[in-house]
Amino acid sequence: MSKKTNKVKSNKKDGQLLIRISIAEREQFLQLCEQLDTSAAREIRQFIRGFIKQNTPNEGLTSKETIDVEESQTRRRKKGNFSQAGDQEA
Repeated sequence: MSKKTNKVKSNKKDGQLLIRISIAEREQFLQLCEQLDTSAAREIRQFIRGFIKQNTPNEGLTSKETIDVEESQTRRRKKGNFSQAGDQEA
């Protein structure tokens, strides 16, 4: 019989953020996520991590999640599917 170890994830997703946006923006965002084969939650988490990284003075600390975000954004830029937040804000 093997002994199982209880491994605790350091990046456990146990918090929530409720935001209000227009129905049209929500629908457009969800459609784009579907077209890009990603989830809305994943994209919002990546935005938040990137925002934190850009606005945190400790630039020397790089987590695996931050590296994953950067790689994902780089792939999208190469495909021409990435725009910066606020680019099309009216």
